[in-house]
Amino acid sequence: MSCAICEKRKAERFCPAKGEKICAVCCGTEREVTIDCPSDCSYLISAHRYEDGHQRSVPADTPLLDVKIPQDIVYTHQQLMSALAFSIAKFCAVQPTAVDADVLVAIQALAQTYKTLSAGIIYEKPPDAPLPRELYAALITLISEIKKQQGERASAAGLKDAELFYLLVFLYRMGLLRTNGRPRSRRFIEFLRGQFPQSPELKREESRIIVP
Repeated sequence: MSCAICEKRKAERFCPAKGEKICAVCCGTEREVTIDCPSDCSYLISAHRYEDGHQRSVPADTPLLDVKIPQDIVYTHQQLMSALAFSIAKFCAVQPTAVDADVLVAIQALAQTYKTLSAGIIYEKPPDAPLPRELYAALITLISEIKKQQGERASAAGLKDAELFYLLVFLYRMGLLRTNGRPRSRRFIEFLRGQFPQSPELKREESRIIVP
């Protein structure tokens, strides 16, 4: 039987996303590219294990790589970092089509917004694509609520826009290192979800593996 994708090579592997057998070559080249692989696919898991031992390089022209992040910024704002990570994971839990690229676009746009705010300039440019724009708006709402709560507590130090900028840059870089760069990769999303294993709001989606 020939591969369901290329229709040339011998079909050797059952693809849970397509419900058909495909060849090893197509499995490797189309995985998380044209194939929307379920996170519990055994071939995907094996590929991710290999990637863990071979960290990919980030292109030199990637935005925000030249920003020098203060060493203590994450330590002094652990709760806020956790809140941002949880908000992203929660958003993606109810948006099953969300991929790492969507998350990175939203974080990058938000970082650019707070970069201009920290310079005293009010300029906002949300992402054009609907899903990253929705995540961008959700994070804006979260940050506004946190700032409001801090304002209601006289003893609490106000959160500075520059601090938010550095935290978002840190989160963006973390995402760049966690994802594998494939169009349909969810490695970063899965990583964030894994930081809150007890949360019922981040319950894993039911397996999308199609039983042959």
